[in-house]
Amino acid sequence: MAKTVRLSSKHQIAIPKALRQKLSLQAGEELLIDAEKGSLVLWPRPKSYTSALRGLGKKVWKSIDPLIYIRQERDAWDKRPSRPL
Repeated sequence: MAKTVRLSSKHQIAIPKALRQKLSLQAGEELLIDAEKGSLVLWPRPKSYTSALRGLGKKVWKSIDPLIYIRQERDAWDKRPSRPL
C-alpha cells in the first residue's frame, strides 16, 4: 500500500490517514527513522525496549543445550595459557 507524500518547506511529511489507522498511530507518538539502502524506514518507537527485544535470539539458541554450552565455554577458559602480569 504505497502512498505518496510531499516534503514541506520545513522538511516535514504527513503520514496518510490509512497508514496511521493501520499502525494505530496517535498524535504526539514518537517514531524512529533510519535510512537503509537508499530508502527511509519509519516505525513506532517501542513503549519498552525490553519487551520489544524479548525472545529476539530464540531461534539462534533453539538447538543448543545451555548447560553443555556453558561447560564448553568454561573448559575453553581453563585451557588458555595464563599471561604473566
